[in-house]
Order: sequence, then structure tokens, then C-alpha cells
Amino acid sequence: MSMIELEINGIPVSVEAGTTILDAAEQVGVKIPKLCFHHDLEPWAACGICVVKAEGSPKMLRACATAVAPGMKIITHDPEIVKVRRTVLELTLSTHPNDCLQCGRNGNCELQTLAEEFGIREVPYEKRIAEIPVDNSTGSIVLNPEKCIKCGRCAKVCQDMQGVWALEFIGRGEDTRIAPAADVTLNESPCIKCGQCSAHCPVGAIYENDQTRPVWNALEEGEKHCVVQIAPAVRVAIGEAFGMEPGTLSTGKLYSALRRLGFNAVFDTNFTADLTILEEGSEFVKRVTEGGVLPQITSCCPAWTDYMEKYANDFIDNFSTAKSPQQMLGAMAKSYYAEKAGVAAKDMYVVSIMPCTAKKFEVSRDDNMSSTGFQDVDVALTTRELARMIKQAGIEFTELPEEEADSLLGEYSGAGTIFGVTGGVMEAALRSAYYLITKEDLEDVNFIDCRGLEGVKEAEIDIKGTKIRIAIAHQMGNVEAVLDKVRQAKENGEELPWHFIEVMACRGGCIGGGGQPHGATDEVRLKRTAGIYTDDEKSVQRCSHHNPMITKIYEEFLGEPMSHKAHELLHTGYQERAVYKK
Repeated sequence: MSMIELEINGIPVSVEAGTTILDAAEQVGVKIPKLCFHHDLEPWAACGICVVKAEGSPKMLRACATAVAPGMKIITHDPEIVKVRRTVLELTLSTHPNDCLQCGRNGNCELQTLAEEFGIREVPYEKRIAEIPVDNSTGSIVLNPEKCIKCGRCAKVCQDMQGVWALEFIGRGEDTRIAPAADVTLNESPCIKCGQCSAHCPVGAIYENDQTRPVWNALEEGEKHCVVQIAPAVRVAIGEAFGMEPGTLSTGKLYSALRRLGFNAVFDTNFTADLTILEEGSEFVKRVTEGGVLPQITSCCPAWTDYMEKYANDFIDNFSTAKSPQQMLGAMAKSYYAEKAGVAAKDMYVVSIMPCTAKKFEVSRDDNMSSTGFQDVDVALTTRELARMIKQAGIEFTELPEEEADSLLGEYSGAGTIFGVTGGVMEAALRSAYYLITKEDLEDVNFIDCRGLEGVKEAEIDIKGTKIRIAIAHQMGNVEAVLDKVRQAKENGEELPWHFIEVMACRGGCIGGGGQPHGATDEVRLKRTAGIYTDDEKSVQRCSHHNPMITKIYEEFLGEPMSHKAHELLHTGYQERAVYKK
């Protein structure tokens, strides 16, 4: 690719053609302020705070959306530019509430940070706050239009990255606002509760439904036997809330923190990720060997499940009936563990710590989520919510000792932990599917073709002469092309392109979930992913079928994979849902 020479604040820089001024400035250590820009999204220059000057140009340029040109001489900061940026901030603040102390983004807000950097103490413009009610209809994410700065990130994420189109700009001029499509509530819209809008919002206009109070109440009252589980992706991200490097593996500190919060038992969702593999893997082998509906599609991601039921319900028969690991652990806690501990299911309170806002929806999505006669998982908290609880409890997270999970539902294999990344469910399934088909273990359990941030990955696996074609898609906007290819093959009577498909709604998989610490970029996602694979590599057992506690739970309680009891507790069904409820 051709290189372009230019100057930024008198500093020579050579960059590839097509590089924006914003990115070129970053390469020479110059920070240009921005609000609407995010590295995940195509720049669209909405906020106007990134303006710069170019020698010979009569107008200011928006650095995020302007490509460099040969010989450019860019000025990124001078008194006039600073004045323009301050005015943009003051105008933005004139339509934004002054309730930072009550905002979930207080101390971690991009607008707040810029206002501090520019020394804004007074706003010379009349306050004009939109009087629009808060939308908390989904129970997963909350939309507060009063705080919206109209940067458009949420709409672009929902439309361009996720392909859901639940959010859009409504109205014109002064009355423009971000709202669910068709101006209905979020719960009446196509929203799949993935939370990527909240993960990308620079302020507190969209955020997770905070459910920490009922958890605190349960812990403080002491009337319930409180148990907790942590998802794979939480362990490589929660440290960011305490100043640790993304990807730092904090499993032992998490167990320690949860015990200090007062939970009676600390379990790990990785355990039931292993259980999921035995159920889902056995289901796949049965479909392959007995002529079942193919391709089989993974069902661990509740946002993807919601999307499928709304947009792709012609694939309901392809979906694995296996519940997600979160729901399996809830069912096992209120049945197997309850029996062992001598606690009635009605007296148990199961909390899950998830990287995902859609998990809040999943806990009560249908009657199958109450397989024990009670709601199997009572509350799902995000990584962000748990971080706040730890801080509220005065726990110095970085100083905590390393502890172990409670063994009954806490022991896991490397296959269980890689559920947290795109391709991980597929790789874990293949490790055990090989064994289930051949009764032999793989010499090398690493399926490198399953890994990476490419939107759609394909591979062919040879299992003793049986060719298994797989596809892996993450970030919902990449999924429709995969489904369309399957539809086309069916229509034409052709051989199916794949036998097994994994889908995760969020970029990078659960490590990039909508409930993870803010500020995720591909660089951060790759660090979190590396942490997950480190956990896999250091595991004594790296295949789900080698987890001794999984073997024990089948021997003592479930019988065998796909048994009648396993179906009652660990499997579910799906139904067609309307895209719009009005």
C-alpha cells in the first residue's frame, strides 16, 4: 500500500493512504478529542469536537472522517480550535442533566472527562433538557433519553454492527432524538438485549438494569441460601474496573471476593459449560449419525436466541436444545446441589455474574428456565454490577488472596473456559465430539481455525474419515450471510455448506459482551481473549468429557447425556416471536 507523508503540529509522519487525520495524530502521540467516534464504527463526524486546521484550507476539518493527503500540514491545537471545541462542549452540556453523582457513568464518562479537561465550570447557554421518560421495559437495559448527547453511536452499533435496527434517529432539528424504531418501547422493538448500545454509549444514556439491590438484600437478610456463579469472560475483564490490565486472569480473586460478599457457595459457570458440551455434543453426534436436522446451531447466547426467534425462526429446528451454561448451573444448583446440601430449592437464591445484559432476559425467558419448579437463576448481574458491589463492600480486589471454587459445581476443564470467546464453544464441542464419535482422544486439542476476530470463520474437520464442516460467526451483523447461505443450499437441493454453526451476538464473543467494563476495542478484546486461552492452557484437563465432576454428576444424578432427567433440567425449546410487539 502506498504511503503518504505529512506533518502534524510540525512533526513529520508517514502513514498508509486512507488513514484519517485522527489516526495519523495518534501515531505521533497527539490526542485529538472526540465524542461520536469509536474504533468499532465507521466515522461519521457528528459531534464536531475533533476539528483541526490544514494549511491552505479555509475551513476546519473533522479529523475522524478526513483522510490524510500528501504534504498536508495539520494543526490540531491552537487557541481558535480550543475555543471551538469548548463551545461544542458547552452546547452539548446545555442539553445534558447535571446529575453526575446519580449517574452510573460518574467517573467513567467521556463527556465528563472532556468537560474536566477543558476546565468547563459554567455553561453560558440556557439549559434545554428533553423531558422524555426513561424506558426500562426490557428489564435488561435502560434507555434514559435525557442524558443522550445524540452522538449516534448506539444507533450505528445497533444497525451497522448488530443488524438489529432497534434504535434510530427520530424527529428533526431541535427535536431529534434516539429512540426505538417505530417509536415504541425497547421491549416492543426488535431489541435483542445484547447491550452493545450500552457498551458503546459515551455517557449514561443507555446502561444495564442495575439489580444489585435485591442481591444485597438477599445476602443481608440471610433467609436464603445464596449461591453464585461466574461466567468464563468475567475473569479476564473484571480486573479492568480496579486498574488491572485487560486480560488479567482474576479467577481466584473473584472467588475470594464473592465469599467476602457473603455467598454461601461459589460456583463456576465453566463447570456447566463442560456439562453443555456433553449435552450439545451428544446431540450433534446423534444428528450426524441418525440423520437429524443439520446444521446444528449453538444456543448458548441469549441475544442470538432472541434474534433467531424474531428474525430467523425458520432455523428453530436447527437450534441445539441445550440450555446455556448459566441456566444449566441454576438448574443443577436447585436440584443436585440442593439435594447434596440438604437445602430446599425454594430456599435457594442463585445469582449469576455474566458479561452480558441479555442474560437478565434469559433467566425468565420461558417456563423452561424454571425447570426445578422455581426460577432456576434468580438474578443475573453484569461484570460492571459486580465491580460496583465489590467497591461498595470496601474490598481491595487487587490485594485479595487466590481461592478455589466450591468443588461440587466449580471444577472445570480448559474447554469450559474457552466458551468466553468466539469459536470457543465450537472448539470445546469438537474436542469432545471427536471422542464421542471415535472413543479416542485427540493428540492436539487446539483448533486454531476456530480462533480470531474474523467475522465469519470456516473450517473442515476430519474425524476418522467423517468430514465435519463448521462455521463460526460473531457480531450479529455477520450472521445473516451465514444463514442465507444455508437457506440457498436448501432451496437449490444442494449439499449443506456446514454441519455445525456457532453464533455469538457480540464482537469477540462474551469477552466483548454488553455488560463488560466500558472501553472495549479490538486491542482490549484480543487481550481478554489471550487471558481465556491462558486459562485453557494451564488447565489440568482440557476436554469437557475428562472433567471428573461431570462424570460424577452423570453417575449420581443425571444418568447419561440426553437422558430423560437431563432433558427435563438441561434442555429447552424455542418459539417464533414477533419482531415488533405492536
